[in-house]
Amino acid sequence: MATRKLLLATLWLAAAASMAPVVSSAAVSIDIDVAPPPPRVEVVPAARVGYVWAPGYWQWQGHEHVWVGGRWLRERHGYHWVPENWVGNGPHYHFVPGHWER
Repeated sequence: MATRKLLLATLWLAAAASMAPVVSSAAVSIDIDVAPPPPRVEVVPAARVGYVWAPGYWQWQGHEHVWVGGRWLRERHGYHWVPENWVGNGPHYHFVPGHWER
């Protein structure tokens, strides 16, 4: 009887573990040999309560840089927005996506 209970408990735990949510993440890394053009001058609209301004940036699309205009993001209390940017490393450029930091 004890062996049967142990077997059932083991099967129950195995079944519960197989139903646990799986945490995954994906990231895309962009490294190119073409420098982005200089940033465009944008007129920043008047401040909006509860929002922060995310400036525009150059996005790589296939074989060219395409300008993505600035936009308002809903504010996250205790965080600040770090805008998208390109980091040069010799003849290569690495895209760093915008993100929130504490």
